[in-house]
Formats: sequence, structure tokens, C-alpha cells
Amino acid sequence: MKKVVKDRKDIAFYIKLAPLVNIHPQAYEKSKAIVCENSLKLLEDAYEKKPLPAAKCLAPSIDKNIELVKKIGITGAPAMVLPDGRIIRGFKDASAINELIGNK
Repeated sequence: MKKVVKDRKDIAFYIKLAPLVNIHPQAYEKSKAIVCENSLKLLEDAYEKKPLPAAKCLAPSIDKNIELVKKIGITGAPAMVLPDGRIIRGFKDASAINELIGNK
């Protein structure tokens, strides 16, 4: 995502944390901590498997995100929902994301 945003100023990513607790039991609390602090650094720390502080709020948005991904059929991560509504599952490198989104 960072490479795409660096190269394409016309693209923004909106990250919705929807932890897969059946696969990653600690992901729910980590997601809450990230949302409570509104912290990209904590998100990056989580991906690097660094310890995170305890959540300082209830973060009801996490539960809403979990409901949303169930409703639209997302069962794994990563997943992207493109502006045209397509759901793209699995990791994609920057060039693949640019190709999916289209040219500037």
C-alpha cells in the first residue's frame, strides 16, 4: 500500500480492521488498541508481531467491521474492496494493485 500511495497520489486506502479471531486469537484486542490510538505505528507494530498496549477504549467499530466482512463474504486477509465493488482476496504487490485500479 505504501508504494502504491507513494507513486499514485490519486489513490487512498481505507483500512478496516476485522480480526479473524478463530485464526488469530489476540487480533481482536490488538485491533481495539490500534483503533483506540488511531495509530498507523501500532498497526505496523502488529504486522511485525511486536507487543501492543492494552486498548484504552471499547472500539465498537471493530465489531461493526466484523459484521460487515461477514455480510459481504470476506473470510480471509488481506482483502480489498475496490471502488467498483469488486472484492480482491489475497496479497497483491503494488503493480498488481495499480493494474486492478487502472491507470491515472
